[in-house]
Amino acid sequence: MDGAHRAALQLQQLPPASSADPVSEASFSYKENLIGALLAIFGHLVVSIALNLQKYCHIRLAGSKDPRAYFKTKTWWLGLFLMLLGELGVFASYAFAPLSLIVPLSAVSVIASAIIGIIFIKEKWKPKDFLRRYILSFVGCGLAIVGTYLLVTFAPNSHEKMTGENIIRHLVSWPFLLYMLVEIILFCLLLYFYKERNANNIVVILLLVALLGSMTVVTVKAVAGMLVLSIQGNLQLDYPIFYVMLVCMVATAIYQAAFLGQASQMYDSSLIASVGYILSTTVAITAGAIFYLDFLGEDVLHVCMFALGKDSQPHLRSKAWILKLNEMPSFCKT
Repeated sequence: MDGAHRAALQLQQLPPASSADPVSEASFSYKENLIGALLAIFGHLVVSIALNLQKYCHIRLAGSKDPRAYFKTKTWWLGLFLMLLGELGVFASYAFAPLSLIVPLSAVSVIASAIIGIIFIKEKWKPKDFLRRYILSFVGCGLAIVGTYLLVTFAPNSHEKMTGENIIRHLVSWPFLLYMLVEIILFCLLLYFYKERNANNIVVILLLVALLGSMTVVTVKAVAGMLVLSIQGNLQLDYPIFYVMLVCMVATAIYQAAFLGQASQMYDSSLIASVGYILSTTVAITAGAIFYLDFLGEDVLHVCMFALGKDSQPHLRSKAWILKLNEMPSFCKT
């Protein structure tokens, strides 16, 4: 009797078997977060190499008597191929990791450009300019590396599978609808002052770009996630929301390019890069946190450390772009 009683107690203490795994249904693992971060870093590194290859091609043609156009050289086409490959890697990264992790990692491209540019341009270091041009930039690169480490370590570690049902559910949720209402009102006010009142302040123009960019990254993540799920066998292309997101992605990207082109005609490229990065990253992370609920369930420490990692990167962005702009020939400064 005692043996039977003990066996019955052991059976009662066993946890009930679960027929479904809630973790696999609601979140990605740390491994998939890491895959997304590595894809983004790889993509930005390749894009940096591509841009420097194309710039090297322009500089070489400008300093020679070669009558060929730049698009007839193998170097320029290699740069274009690498750029497309890098952008594909960044695009794919959105399907694996939270949006709030991928967006700030674009600062990696600045670190790579600052180093690769020296190799391609073969600039000689001058002792009198070392402190002014290099020490500050190296400090900025160090801050960006620390910030990138904090971003990857303390980034949100869970998000839903990008199925059509989940995207529609988030699209009609009241937090995102409220956010969209505020964004539309703000966008219309900024557009009115910019077009009708000639408010050509750089913050006004780049806020328009940032608001459009927040929708671009939200739709990019949805499109990339649904494509990856479809490739894995869970077909999502028969949902109309996929094509709605695709059209919004292309449209917002085109209008971003238009506003950036207008800004480049009035302001210095280094100023546009630094201010635009800060505004676009902040607005994009906010949109992702509201639409995809990136920080839902995260403790205060993780959120604060993530914010610290993000805030350490804009300092590099401004210093490194100024450095790169000073290294470029006059015909490359737009």
